[in-house]
Amino acid sequence: MIRDALIGSGLAAFLFCLAYGYDVTPIILVGGLYAAFQLVISGRIGDRKFEIVQETQSGGRVSKLTFGDVGGQETAKRELVEALEFINNEEKAVRLGIRPLRGILLSGPPGTGKTLLAKAAANYTDAVFISAAGSDFIEMYAGVGARRIRDLFGTAYSTARACKKKTAVIFIDEIDVLGGVRGRHQGHLEYDQTLNQLLVEMDGLASVSREGVRVLVIGATNRADLLDPALLRPGRFDRLVDVDLPDKVGRRHILSIHTRHKPLADDVDIDKVAAETYGFSGAHLESLTNEAAIMALRAGRVRINMNDFSEAMEKVIMGERVERKPDEEELRRVAVHELGHAVVSELLKPGSVAAVTVSSRGKALGYVRQSPKSDRYIETAAQLEARVSVLLAGAIAEELILGERSTGASQDIQQAVETARKIVNCGLSDLGIISEEDIPRDQYHTAVTGLVQVQEERTKSLLATKAEFIRDVAGELMSMEKMNGDTFRARLSEAA
Repeated sequence: MIRDALIGSGLAAFLFCLAYGYDVTPIILVGGLYAAFQLVISGRIGDRKFEIVQETQSGGRVSKLTFGDVGGQETAKRELVEALEFINNEEKAVRLGIRPLRGILLSGPPGTGKTLLAKAAANYTDAVFISAAGSDFIEMYAGVGARRIRDLFGTAYSTARACKKKTAVIFIDEIDVLGGVRGRHQGHLEYDQTLNQLLVEMDGLASVSREGVRVLVIGATNRADLLDPALLRPGRFDRLVDVDLPDKVGRRHILSIHTRHKPLADDVDIDKVAAETYGFSGAHLESLTNEAAIMALRAGRVRINMNDFSEAMEKVIMGERVERKPDEEELRRVAVHELGHAVVSELLKPGSVAAVTVSSRGKALGYVRQSPKSDRYIETAAQLEARVSVLLAGAIAEELILGERSTGASQDIQQAVETARKIVNCGLSDLGIISEEDIPRDQYHTAVTGLVQVQEERTKSLLATKAEFIRDVAGELMSMEKMNGDTFRARLSEAA
């Protein structure tokens, strides 16, 4: 009513001044500023990037995606299904006095399938699925983020009613953008206002008001430690589901999903690929299978073979081949360096070398790709010491065969020192259990460097017995560019 009165008064003043010949420029300027202000408040300015994706059983992608289509996350799926059963079996939950869930937080590294799990959850509960990103809610205009939160929940209720659904799932990706600890953005309260509005909306989810529709919020983040404690308390995000990197069995499952519609050659061993892709996320594995298909297409083959997977694995890990070509002297140094890594790795951990190459990828002139026998989640002092030895082997091989070391080992040395620090910090050194902050710096330095020096001497003695082998195979590797693990082990066995 006040707005209408102001508009009417302004229009009357404009017509009066126009009729009597007065300058109407100030009135136009004031009116324009007022109109712009109203557009900002209504959200029509600065709202172009905000889009809510509505996906329903009848017309979207959700109906095609089930938990069976999400590989490598069996524990996360079980935990999520258990939480969703409270929605599907609401009457039984009410009889047992179970409070309905309001939110589920999916936390884990990028590419592990958090978005896929949210879509499968919407399908499992026969719900409408509405997604938005955390960055969609933050703008420079005060109050816009809070209004968008209200719009998001309003859209969830209205869409569910239109589709005749009892449940709506709101998925907020990268929720740490709007859900961070309050007070950290000094001078910019828009973040705090947006989070406060989200907390208010989630607090109202317990009752089946608003036409009998229940809303479940699923958030996804890579940094759960950044979230405000008020968001994580029981009654808001009731469940924290860890969506971690898949183990070997999980990787095998993911690879089988992504290769089921791809023509594979008879030599493709999916179990071997799964074993060699330790540390890969689901997104990495999807990229791996896609790159392997591209390799086959480039070669003009109609089926994907094992070599395509090997090449694709190196591309995913190291990047595309580059045109950088070292001269013969430098290439020989690279070959000696990589063979040093490979020899010590194979002597300390038999069967660990998957490939040795001197072809440039990314910033690396060469590298050794290793294949662990099994996934490891803890390491002993002996295993960490073996890692230090392998890291130092490249530089020591250069010194042994070519007479001096080079800057090519700088990254290896840095990693070796970090591994030695880990040994000390975990209480696995002669110092026993220590506090890095409290121990004298000189004592700490002596312990770390002492560990590195011991492994340096160990590596020298190991390589001294294989110096002739490295000299012979270096030339062969230079011409071949790449040697697979089986060929390398056969040559090493012959030289024993």
